[in-house]
Amino acid sequence: MRLSIVVLFGVLIVGGIVISLGFITTQELIEIPIISNQYENLEKYKNKLEKIILYNEEILKDLENQIKNSDNVHLEQVNEEIELMNSVITENKAELEQIIQKLSQMKSNP
Repeated sequence: MRLSIVVLFGVLIVGGIVISLGFITTQELIEIPIISNQYENLEKYKNKLEKIILYNEEILKDLENQIKNSDNVHLEQVNEEIELMNSVITENKAELEQIIQKLSQMKSNP
């Protein structure tokens, strides 16, 4: 009985050491792909943000056309929507600029 308990503890200790060493060595190898994945993720996000900005600009043009063709019944609501879309587009463009700067920094400092 004591021998089986000693063997069980021995197996647990050796297994714990192997798992710990495996985790430590694997962590070092993962760091390099993480950086490239961050760059790729930022690049994808930049592309999506550009598409969102284009879509928002289309909505803005549509709202401006509604004003031109409006009979002043819903003009105030359309103006509020235009102001909102302008602020969203401005915020998105600022965020896009930040992402482009990050991407250029990551590209120059691999």
